[in-house]
Amino acid sequence: MTTATTPPPAAAIAPRRRRSVSRRRAGTGWAYAAPTALFVVALFVLPLLLVLQMSGSDWPLLAGNQGWNAPENYVDATQNRFFWDSIWFTLKYTVLATVLLIGLGLGLALLVQESTRWKGVLRTAFLVPSALGLASASLLFYVLYSPYAGPFADLMSSWGITFLGTPEGALWSTLFLIVWRYAGFYMLLMLVGLQGISDDVYEAARIDGASRWQIFRSITIPLLRPTLALTTVLCVTGSLLAFEQFYILTKGGPDNSTITVVQLIYNMAFQGQNDLGVAAALSVIVLLALVVINIVQLRTFNRSEED
Repeated sequence: MTTATTPPPAAAIAPRRRRSVSRRRAGTGWAYAAPTALFVVALFVLPLLLVLQMSGSDWPLLAGNQGWNAPENYVDATQNRFFWDSIWFTLKYTVLATVLLIGLGLGLALLVQESTRWKGVLRTAFLVPSALGLASASLLFYVLYSPYAGPFADLMSSWGITFLGTPEGALWSTLFLIVWRYAGFYMLLMLVGLQGISDDVYEAARIDGASRWQIFRSITIPLLRPTLALTTVLCVTGSLLAFEQFYILTKGGPDNSTITVVQLIYNMAFQGQNDLGVAAALSVIVLLALVVINIVQLRTFNRSEED
């Protein structure tokens, strides 16, 4: 005698199907995210762990004994004779570069925002230098600034001008390179932010009799704060990590007056001391400083938006 089995009710099958679909979707999501996660682990997490290990160990560039010596490397890094000078110069360069790039980027964005006949030409002309690599641009300007082979060599010799021969001249010559290279990029970011502001807001302000300056101060700047926050974080971070332009143009000179923090890390690791442990310790200090500075910037912008 056979007994018939009753199928489970549809109400009991539905939750199983939902769980199965949910698991399948989760598996698909993990499959898509896995390559990126492996990329981040291989190129960020593992190197960061290695730097932390190196920062607390004797780690000579060439063969030698490796042993734990924390916090000796951090003490040696802060006692380097160029440590405070490099920090001061990097902060000075960061402030100047940030003000110039954001100010000029906003000005260029306002210029090309208008529907003029030459709008497309101007946008392209301002953006073209951004396509050139920073090292290539630095080599180009190194030739331009050369008192021997540069196009201004005769003028420089007759007037006694040296673009890279004095500390202030080297700083401003490098800033000119950076502004030429990155102004178009920040113009593009600002332009995207400006185009996100509705024309109705401007039209209502004009109907109320607001002047151009009042519109810029009371409408454009407040509504552009998210873009200003992004550009400020990018500019400050990039300037604090400046290396290629100074390494190619000035080599830290004249008289070690243009050594940045990152260049000091390079010198500790591959020149002079040849000590990767001390260089790693200074790298960790720079990383922590960047994290703190970026947190302060973002909180400042968020607080201003809430106000």
